[in-house]
Amino acid sequence: MVYFLSDLHLGAKYIPDTHQAERRVVAFLESIKHDATDVYLMGDVLDYWFEYRTVVPRGYVRFLGALAQLADAGVKIHWYIGNHDIWLFDYLRDEIGMEVVDGYKVEMILGKKFFLSHGDGVGKLPLGFRFIRWMFRNKFLQKLYSGIHPRWTIPFAHAWSASSRDFDSYGAQKFEGLDREPQAIFAQEYLRDVDPTINYFIFGHRHVLAQEALSPTCELVILGDWITQFTYAEYNGSTLTLKHFAT
Repeated sequence: MVYFLSDLHLGAKYIPDTHQAERRVVAFLESIKHDATDVYLMGDVLDYWFEYRTVVPRGYVRFLGALAQLADAGVKIHWYIGNHDIWLFDYLRDEIGMEVVDGYKVEMILGKKFFLSHGDGVGKLPLGFRFIRWMFRNKFLQKLYSGIHPRWTIPFAHAWSASSRDFDSYGAQKFEGLDREPQAIFAQEYLRDVDPTINYFIFGHRHVLAQEALSPTCELVILGDWITQFTYAEYNGSTLTLKHFAT
């Protein structure tokens, strides 16, 4: 089995019980360890993360330990950077032994072609959001940021993340339809103009749960979130199914 999940936002201040949220994800990872060959973490897994040269943020011990156990058992872990865990560099890649992908990737999985991306960089993006994405990915600005003591940067980052959100309003979002959903529009254009052989487009980011046919041989899948929905996709080589994890 191949599993996809996205938008866990572990550590977010607007989640009432962050330890419970982490334990739920760990329980899910433990439940799939008997049959998983690959686990795709499709971005915004952590609400904030920044790796300094010699230190990493505190927390996430159970979650990172569960990932390490899967990797040690031979499960391949693929972590696609989102717009919250954007500063994921080489520590977890090297320590756990997983693939870290910044951007998108097209790959064959059990005989089907997948377009994989967190989804924040596809479609028509507002100018302000494009500027922020550029700023966060700029190596020089990252270097300057790393010179600020974590006692200032970490509280600032969490406050910024929570400033426009709360637990009640940041759960499931409504799918806007194939003609309005940004990721759906992008997928249809990519399928038409770039590669008509894609079988699945997999996205996170929008906190929308959707599985829509784009053609007789292609589906759009948006993975929901682990704030209120606790959803994931399971692929067995012939069928991809969206599921809800309940403990």
